[in-house]
Amino acid sequence: MAAEYGVEAAEEVAEFEMKHLLELQSFIEREKIECDLDVNRVFDVQFDDEHCAKTKAAYDLLLSRGATRVKDVEFSPSASAEAVSGVKGARGCFSYRTGRVWPYKLVMHLLKRAVLGGANLQTYTPVHRVSDSPGVDGKWTVETSRGSIRAKKVVFASNAYTAALAPQYKNHIVPVRGVCSRIVVPNPPENAKNCSYTFRSNAWDYDYLIHRPDGSIVVGGAKSTFYHNATDWYNNTDDSRVIDSAVRYFDNYMQRRFHGWENSGAYTDRVWTGIMGDTPDTLPHLGHVPHKPGQLIIAGFNGHGMPQIFLSAQGIAKMTVDEASYEETGLPRLFRTSSERLTRTENNILAPAQG
Repeated sequence: MAAEYGVEAAEEVAEFEMKHLLELQSFIEREKIECDLDVNRVFDVQFDDEHCAKTKAAYDLLLSRGATRVKDVEFSPSASAEAVSGVKGARGCFSYRTGRVWPYKLVMHLLKRAVLGGANLQTYTPVHRVSDSPGVDGKWTVETSRGSIRAKKVVFASNAYTAALAPQYKNHIVPVRGVCSRIVVPNPPENAKNCSYTFRSNAWDYDYLIHRPDGSIVVGGAKSTFYHNATDWYNNTDDSRVIDSAVRYFDNYMQRRFHGWENSGAYTDRVWTGIMGDTPDTLPHLGHVPHKPGQLIIAGFNGHGMPQIFLSAQGIAKMTVDEASYEETGLPRLFRTSSERLTRTENNILAPAQG
């Protein structure tokens, strides 16, 4: 982001994401929400010397320009990366603070609070269409399987499926399939680190790993097994079946990745496919839908919503309820949806696969 948009705009995003860690922790503890909150560290492990050097150079440049958030990041070079991370073949390693929650438990708590507060929650009620323009009363018509709703304001929080209802976002918020797994560990090593990991082979091929309180491990990624066949994942909403080429990728994953896990007996319990909403510029779309007064959007999080959505939703709520301007919400400038972004032709989603 710093290379394309400048250090100031990039650091604005970094500040926004790191603020999520503090805000969510404070909110969850204050509300006494049981959602497996854990604040720890993440090891961002690099397996490719060239990519590691490029990332380190960007890190050094940001440090030299006074980017404050980068000061919280620790870097381990190839000489110590394996020892620090415990990962076989590590060529470099960045580490920084991160958090872990069980999103479903968190969302269910918030939904319960909303319903008790008077919200009308309609489940199993697909929206078929939103009118092209508001009526003379300034209200939009939202057609659903249970009838039509008239509303002065409509918020698109439909992520990967947004373009089906707001066609101007076609090719700008694209449904993509991802793969995730659960690994069970019968004999965990005594010195196992209970933290998160990212494993990067290059700019687009990476896995992520999260330890669960029950001792199991969630690992997602496996892009190298399916990324070059775009029909398997790009503009694909079929989550009824897993991507076949990725199923065996997670077998013996912990034994292959980590020192000391050879006799852990770790095995793949299940593998599944889910749908994410990606954008060609890798930035979410927030704010007023261009040329549609009363319509707002919060969508397109590129599988990176955990450190972005909570405060993004607060910002959209302020715009919806309090009629605050985008600038008054504190949302990053780069996340703002606009006509200019909807005319973009470069596609960063497909670029690695096509390369």
